[in-house]
Amino acid sequence: MEIVYKINAQLCPDDVSRLFKSSGIKRPSDNLDRIQRMITNANVIISAWDGVNLVGIARAITDFSYCCYLSDLAVCKEYQKTGIGKELVERLRNHLGEEVALLLLSAPTAMEYYPQLGFEKTEKAFLIPRTR
Repeated sequence: MEIVYKINAQLCPDDVSRLFKSSGIKRPSDNLDRIQRMITNANVIISAWDGVNLVGIARAITDFSYCCYLSDLAVCKEYQKTGIGKELVERLRNHLGEEVALLLLSAPTAMEYYPQLGFEKTEKAFLIPRTR
């Protein structure tokens, strides 16, 4: 298996929807218009490909100067635990540079995963949740 990583590659909402469903991440996967807006409005998307198949994604919003919100980190179930998630984060960090802090919100089931990628748990966050 040779995984190819791309920065800001053209993505199809159908492929991203399939990836989200396969990965287990909770996103509005059946709303392709919303998925397209998520793709269009992201500043940086690092994608992982096995041939023509999208198998991983790191989607982020950033000012490229101070902070970056990693809004999606997803890998297809059959490719999980192969280092793709770690590589996506590493490539995102390299793309952003040393001045930019990387932030994310974790699903409860992934709380043990992110420290393995270098994230530090913090109690200094606030959230106004979405209503839909």
